[in-house]
Amino acid sequence: MTEVLATLLLAVTLPGSVELLALTLAGLLRPASFGPRRREIRRLAAVVPAHDEADGIAGCVEGLLRSDPSLEVVVVADNCTDDTAALAAEAGARVLERRDEHRRGKGYALDFAFQALLEEDVAAVLVVDADTVVATSFVPTMRRWLEAGEEAVQCRYGVLNPGDTLRTRLMSVALMAFNTLRPRGRDRLGLSAGLFGNGFALTADTLRAVPYDAESVVEDLEYHLRLVRAGRRVRFADDTEVRAVMPTGGKGVDTQRARWEGGRLRMLREQALPLLGDLLRGRVRLLEPLLDLALMPLASHVLVVGLALAVAPAGSRLLPALSLAVVGLHVAAGLRVGRAGRAEVRALLAVPGYIAWKLLRLPAALAASRGDSSWVRTEREPGKGPGDGR
Repeated sequence: MTEVLATLLLAVTLPGSVELLALTLAGLLRPASFGPRRREIRRLAAVVPAHDEADGIAGCVEGLLRSDPSLEVVVVADNCTDDTAALAAEAGARVLERRDEHRRGKGYALDFAFQALLEEDVAAVLVVDADTVVATSFVPTMRRWLEAGEEAVQCRYGVLNPGDTLRTRLMSVALMAFNTLRPRGRDRLGLSAGLFGNGFALTADTLRAVPYDAESVVEDLEYHLRLVRAGRRVRFADDTEVRAVMPTGGKGVDTQRARWEGGRLRMLREQALPLLGDLLRGRVRLLEPLLDLALMPLASHVLVVGLALAVAPAGSRLLPALSLAVVGLHVAAGLRVGRAGRAEVRALLAVPGYIAWKLLRLPAALAASRGDSSWVRTEREPGKGPGDGR
């Protein structure tokens, strides 16, 4: 009976283990950079979706303008009840105010701005969250990728406040793997790198061909799946980055994790069969997005593989042991490409407790997978934002 259970557990995790190994090995290769200039991007706009972001919106706008003073920064003040709109305008942004109590969510806010800008013949858009600090190289580098002929680009996306708590440190480690190592690997394999909701660029042609009408709580993942099914590819700009504030604890952490993981479960439920159908029709490039959807959050993956190792008979433990070794290699590679310091490495000692905490959050994630796209602002500590000097 235990052998059957171990086999079932390994069957569930094997696609994810294969995905992790392939992306880890490819992600360790030297990253690609932009090619020669093939066109001029005459009008580039940065869109900042914002729902009650008065604490940090000015710092975000000012950071974008420092990166490129000629940039058009467009803030979408979406169903705001605070001074977000006024503060954004004072910092130098053009403000689009949106009020719709029935269609609430980041995807709706972005689509609202994109439709307005497309009517004005914008060449391309950047998307940056309101709680974000961009590298000074961000706008020029993303512009060069677009001018090299790319239709969609995602840059590195990391944590702005990793030193605040152990959880933010662990989140920083996780994003080194999820938002740097994995897209690097996909890019080197000639695949679409993915979109992470912050620090990405889309051309006007891309938005016209694949409208941004994603409505789920993980609208970035939903839209990326539409892009790859439409035959388009997102490139990875490893040479610049954005960093955003992560919640330090309490309700903010629970809300964020439930949204991310519940949203991915919803996409798995809705998109796995269409992707499988495309794959069976010979579209082999869609294998990786399907494997990515099948990969559980890393903590859950480790928990299931560890359980398989524990219940497997003595002679059948090689495969689960190798699967755990792949996870170890993946984390180590993420730390390397993420340029981790000693504090991040020491934070790994808390991983067993983090896995237990994630297990307790599973019911909330399952509930979120059945929810709609309502924009619930992630709670953060007062004063934690792009304008606080971090």
